[in-house]
Amino acid sequence: MKNMPLRSWRTTLAVLSATTILGVGTAPSFAANTGSLADAATQTPIKHVVVIFGENISFDHYFATYPQATNPVNEPAFTAAPNTPAVNNLVAAGLLTNNPNLKQPFRLARSEAFTCSQDHNYTDEQKAVDGGLNDKYVQATAHLGVGCRTDGSTVMAYYDGNTVTALWNYAQNYAMSDNSFDTNFGPSTVGVLNLLSGQTGNAHQALTFSGGHVATFNPVTVTGDPDPALDDCGQDKGGTVLSKGTVELAGRNIGDLLNEANISWGWFQGGFAPTSPAQVAADGSTLTPAVCGASHTGHPGVPNPTSLDGNTTTPPTDIHTAVTDYSAHHAGFQYYASTRNQHHFRPASVAEIGHNGPANHNYDMTDFFAALQAGNMPAVSFLKAPAYQDEHPGNSDPLSGQTFMVDVINALQKSPFWGNTAVIISYDDTDGWYDHVSGPVVNPTSFAAGTNNGSTNANDSYIPTLPLSPSVAPATPGAITTSGVCGLPAGGAATAPRCGYGPRLPYLVISPWSRPNFVSHATTDQSSTIAFVEYNWGLPFIDGDGPVAAGMGSYDRIAGSILDMFDFDSQPNDHPLILDDQTGLIMQNGNSGHI
Repeated sequence: MKNMPLRSWRTTLAVLSATTILGVGTAPSFAANTGSLADAATQTPIKHVVVIFGENISFDHYFATYPQATNPVNEPAFTAAPNTPAVNNLVAAGLLTNNPNLKQPFRLARSEAFTCSQDHNYTDEQKAVDGGLNDKYVQATAHLGVGCRTDGSTVMAYYDGNTVTALWNYAQNYAMSDNSFDTNFGPSTVGVLNLLSGQTGNAHQALTFSGGHVATFNPVTVTGDPDPALDDCGQDKGGTVLSKGTVELAGRNIGDLLNEANISWGWFQGGFAPTSPAQVAADGSTLTPAVCGASHTGHPGVPNPTSLDGNTTTPPTDIHTAVTDYSAHHAGFQYYASTRNQHHFRPASVAEIGHNGPANHNYDMTDFFAALQAGNMPAVSFLKAPAYQDEHPGNSDPLSGQTFMVDVINALQKSPFWGNTAVIISYDDTDGWYDHVSGPVVNPTSFAAGTNNGSTNANDSYIPTLPLSPSVAPATPGAITTSGVCGLPAGGAATAPRCGYGPRLPYLVISPWSRPNFVSHATTDQSSTIAFVEYNWGLPFIDGDGPVAAGMGSYDRIAGSILDMFDFDSQPNDHPLILDDQTGLIMQNGNSGHI
């Protein structure tokens, strides 16, 4: 399907919706307790959307050679179906052995699941893209820590179906995209805000607090990873500590739209439940902030790095240390006054989950499974793994992330909700990992008047400063004199651009209604997820349906559609695909097998 603005594809698909609704009766029947507010009218048979929002992976980092895996001895084997469609990856592009970067791409073995995290700063990612040449990753976004090669080459590395086996099996049996992008350049907070609102330019940097609110602030555009203001388990400890750079977002998010339409929803995050409750004053201010101290030993079953990286000592540095489950700057709804649960209050009951109550739609991951077990699954659920399972290099890894992902999807496929559920797997940013595809220019006029970061014309803001830097030093973005793609973020000032689209990310849709073994080439971004939710439940745009200034509206207005990843005209495939959460292989009669 051709990429088009949301309003256009909402209108264009009216005919599709009319035929689709006729097919709802063919879906599996459900127990009486599986309805709830999810029974609100929808444009498709999908009544439940579950978004698994992972961390820090580029498309080529996981799918560089898909569907061909190396299949060495002692790693889970993967053999693709003969009709698997081609994807735009390093093999197809001829860049696996003839790459313009300083180092060539190479495969990481399953034993190398642990790596250091790469540089995923807003400007450094732009420098790596180098105006669309994509040839400065080693210089701009490489890191050299434990688990990464000392020559900067690890930023070019990729895994195949012997490590990210579950994702490759899901791609074989459901739908994936090879043309989906980070809405903007930058790290986690930028990504989660775009997932929830398509807007990062309406932020307030908190200066002082009063009565449980932000009292004074500076306007900013989010380009980094500030914690949400007033989160007890974040940097400002519920507003009891100043000068921590925390921010609050103005405007609405998808949770606000769902509340207005009386649609159940929730954000579920590992470690959100406090290990010590908050003490709150009568005026709402924090007396003693809640503590989110739950932790797990990181990288279970993953070996320590070897001497290959050149950084380890003898014996190698032990990676199996405690990782705090909760990460405040990943908790997207905490950034908005209307949808935050700043004191991490627990839901009054399982029946509250997804609905208004003390938790204000922000929950622990254990609450998602409790709601699922009780037949109280919200219509829209956003899932964030505890930090040791969120796939973020350094604190997590692909194998730990696979365990979380498979456990969630197995549970959903065994539930009575599966017949009308769509699981969307997407990511917050690329971590700086190499990807050979540049995102299209969709927001070239996002500068405030008179602030074009050195460009001669605001509309030319994507033209980097010339000449391009000849620097060949690994992991030294400061030596690269080019402005990147959009220019510098001006210290996070309100005039900074909302630069997009950014790097390419994995995106999968797992549902009985997915097109099997299908690859979408439609241009989409992180805000395409909420665009689907808006379409499916008949919601308005985040910033309303009226006109907005060019380049200043929420990205859901221009988001590409994911509808081509579904087949609503055929009978749903309600046969579950149960995987082994350790190997990622398909389970056959209780034993692991491969497709």
